[in-house]
Amino acid sequence: MKKLTHKLIAALEKGQNAALCTILESTGSSPRGAGARLAVFADGSTAGTIGGGKAELLAAQEALTLFDGGKPCLRTYELGPEKPSAIGMICGGTVKVFFQLLTPQEIPVLRKMYDALNTDANAWLTLRVTDGIVETFEIVNEEAAAADPTLFSRRAVLREGETLVYAEPLVRAGRVFVFGGGHVGQALVPVLAGVGFRVSVYDSRPELANAEHFAQAEQIICGSYEQITVKPTENDYVVIMTPGHQGDFALLSQVLRLQTRYVGCIGSRHKIARTKELLREAGISDEAIARVHWPIGLPILAETPAEIAISIAAELIKCRAECQ
Repeated sequence: MKKLTHKLIAALEKGQNAALCTILESTGSSPRGAGARLAVFADGSTAGTIGGGKAELLAAQEALTLFDGGKPCLRTYELGPEKPSAIGMICGGTVKVFFQLLTPQEIPVLRKMYDALNTDANAWLTLRVTDGIVETFEIVNEEAAAADPTLFSRRAVLREGETLVYAEPLVRAGRVFVFGGGHVGQALVPVLAGVGFRVSVYDSRPELANAEHFAQAEQIICGSYEQITVKPTENDYVVIMTPGHQGDFALLSQVLRLQTRYVGCIGSRHKIARTKELLREAGISDEAIARVHWPIGLPILAETPAEIAISIAAELIKCRAECQ
């Protein structure tokens, strides 16, 4: 999303308009859901995607009509082969795509969007359209969203009628704290960054806790595991992968006294069993210990650091989706 928003801002700053195609609602087995975006430029080039295939081709063609005076509109694409109006795709489901022309006038809202994507605060994008005229296209913060929790919810909401109203959660507060910058940590951070997680890396070794090893981390901290200098919140994810069980125990004994969205710890069965013993001796309840995902990651028979990173990222993606 950040790359797409940056490209749109760059084009508009050059005085070039851009057509934006946004999925507002999807059903069935459609390849992409609400919030997926495709930008189409006057020369026919594109950025982003709403799922590919015939639907994206038709959407790109529709978007080009906006440069010739076409009005903002909502189009429904039937992706299954069983309906007379189907477009020839076999995946099934439907997608509702909204088309709007962005001009340099929209630069301020796009900059707010880009800024929101770089902060750790809940934010929504909202759209209001009447008779082909976009009345509202703006970013809403958590305080303003509290006025209508049924619209500004954890999932995208589309209300159709005389006036089309749409809101989607653009940013969900929370980051991933990766404790341990070894081989798996170095493989994991770029994967997490690539799927939209904001990542902080914490390691006790100065030779690892640096931008050379973690160019895609938003924050890098070198500190002791015995007394961490950060305090994960209920919105945050904690991934623990220190070199030994003592580091794991030190971190878990602190983190499990907090409320976090996710806690996972890497390790063998023997290491996990010993760490559990130490936690009980330290007064950590069995209920708190049960919150820990260990062994960490989805069970995909991963062996290499790169494969383990994929399994951990997959588990975090699953957790994030279930929390929505």
